[in-house]
Amino acid sequence: MLVPLVLAAASIAVATPLSSNAIVVSENVPTDAGPSVLQPFVSFSIEFAFFPDYAGNKSHPNVFSKNLLDNLGNLQGAQPIIRVGGNTQYAHRRTKAIITFTLIHDINQRTRDYALYNQSLKTATNGTIIPSKSTDYPTMLYIGPSYFESYSTWPGTKFTHGFNLGKNGSEGLDTLRATVPLACKALQGGKLAYWELGNEPDLYKTSAQGPVRPSNWTEKDYVNEWLTKTELIKKELEKSCPDMADNATYQYIAPSFAGVSNSLNPVTTWRDGLNTDHDIALNSEHNYIGGATQPGVTLQHTLMNHTSTVKSVAQHVNVSRILSSDHLTPNIPYILGETNSLYNEGAPGLSNAFGAALWGIDFNLYCASQGIRRTHMHQGLDYRYDSWQPIQTNKTTIGTKPPYYGNVFVAEMVHGGDDVQIVNLPLKEETEAAYAAYVKDKLERIAVVNLVEYNYTEADPTAERPSATYTFQVPSTKDTLSVQRLSANGSNAITGVTWDGWSYNYELDQGKPVRLHNVTVGETVPVQKGGIVEIEVPYSSAVILNL
Repeated sequence: MLVPLVLAAASIAVATPLSSNAIVVSENVPTDAGPSVLQPFVSFSIEFAFFPDYAGNKSHPNVFSKNLLDNLGNLQGAQPIIRVGGNTQYAHRRTKAIITFTLIHDINQRTRDYALYNQSLKTATNGTIIPSKSTDYPTMLYIGPSYFESYSTWPGTKFTHGFNLGKNGSEGLDTLRATVPLACKALQGGKLAYWELGNEPDLYKTSAQGPVRPSNWTEKDYVNEWLTKTELIKKELEKSCPDMADNATYQYIAPSFAGVSNSLNPVTTWRDGLNTDHDIALNSEHNYIGGATQPGVTLQHTLMNHTSTVKSVAQHVNVSRILSSDHLTPNIPYILGETNSLYNEGAPGLSNAFGAALWGIDFNLYCASQGIRRTHMHQGLDYRYDSWQPIQTNKTTIGTKPPYYGNVFVAEMVHGGDDVQIVNLPLKEETEAAYAAYVKDKLERIAVVNLVEYNYTEADPTAERPSATYTFQVPSTKDTLSVQRLSANGSNAITGVTWDGWSYNYELDQGKPVRLHNVTVGETVPVQKGGIVEIEVPYSSAVILNL
């Protein structure tokens, strides 16, 4: 259930603040806080065609990716869940030794737009990029049996596997029947989180890559098709992996719409019986803060902007309110099964900059404060908003990208098991945000994100970097609080990011944490009379105060 949070400082006050500028934070979680986050909260969505690049295979597992996921698992206390899906869930591609590209310019192909299974394919994938449709991913894709080896390379990780819904007719049904046994056998032994059928079906009749359903395709038509094909999946599971057809393990995330206001309405879809078979575990929707090529998109006004984040999340809050009030999704948590900064795979200089890491902190923590119980940050080979590039390509250097450090910060904030609640602490300006983390009803951490853009390449190198001072009144008996900082040269930096003196760069130890000796660590701030704490936060940086 999504619980909207409109929080005034007075609602959490325990005493009159000694400083009129102090933000009063209560010892116990306020009643209007969102529900506990689902652990793991920090999770990922990996583009279907690129999953073998991220995970590798049995003979060549991707150790770099594993190290980065292990870091997040250690920080938040649970390994990220990986949703394997996206546009190429019903379209395809391949790279390096695992896959190869074919470029064609004729869009009038008889077979188009959807991932199909080829039993004789020797590689994991074989895809065709059609530049008029997308230069970032293949819009024609075949997968072979070895594709499913990639599910074996990250021990302790659970996955959501996406089945093809977009491809209609005999080819689509044949692929569904052929891949269910392969997917279920690859995900046995506790690797399965959920199933997913279809990616963003609310765009099927309006897609820029070519519509795949008629213009009169309705929510009811979608529901009927979804129910028919999930029944087929269950029958195949009963034959190949009967233990996975049990009600306790046979669960989906759905409807995986691109948004809440496209050609299919999510509320109408639930009303039309999407969960008739009672097999949906999570209400999954998608969200992007804006578009990579939208006019006027900037770091300061689009990403590093708390007002922009609030507006983007509000649409999900409104949908959840309706679903809850109509009792359409009882006990079904609301998640973002795919999200990131700018759709169309992000924009250079924006989605890959340190400012995007700060955006990711604000966006994810605000989601948590509003009752969005988990977020899956979308990834794809050479995508501009990636947290990491898993292999070297002729476009992008292998390595850890700034958004990953935002993931690390959020993982630190939500650490504490299955009873962690995040509270938004409203600030005056849209270029700042603050949050409190409660673990088992007790205040544990406070985060502050200074979203004022600081472009270090344009700043006066002789001038001191501007900062803002934040004052909190906290229920602490300690003399000092420890401070952890997320830092870079500025909002436009794409390298040189550190978290609490740690680097997770590929070139140091393949993504494992490495303590840097040129970064100050062990910082503390005094707790003054009455629990007053002041923390200075430079422009374009973020901190956590630990109580």
